[in-house]
Amino acid sequence: MFKETLREVVEGTEGGIAGVLMDYEGFAVEHWSRDNAEIDIQTVGMELSVVLKDVRRATEQLDAGSMREFTFHTEKLTGIVRTLTGEYVVALALAPTGNQGKGRFLLRVAAPRLLAALA
Repeated sequence: MFKETLREVVEGTEGGIAGVLMDYEGFAVEHWSRDNAEIDIQTVGMELSVVLKDVRRATEQLDAGSMREFTFHTEKLTGIVRTLTGEYVVALALAPTGNQGKGRFLLRVAAPRLLAALA
C-alpha cells in the first residue's frame, strides 16, 4: 500500500523522481523511485532527517507550532517533506523544474491514506 501510494505521487507529479515514507530518524518504511532516478532516496532521507529534527526543534522553541511541510531547493533537486505524525514524514524528490504545486497537492491528498495504513 505504501509503495503504491508513493508511486502515484511520484508519477503524478511532473518532474517527480522518487518518494519515501520515513521516520524522523531517517529510517525508510517504504520508498519508490523511477527507474532512471539518479539519486538514492533512502540516503537523501537519512541525511535530511538531521535537518528535519533541527527545524522541528526550532519551531518548537519559537512557539510557532508543529512543522507541517518543509521544502528545499538545490541545483539538481527539489524536495518536499510533509509531516504525517510526530514520528513519520513523507517526502517527494523532484527535478528543480518539476511541478512543486502538484507535488504538494498529491502529498496532501496521499497523507490520509498513509496515516490509515500506519495505524
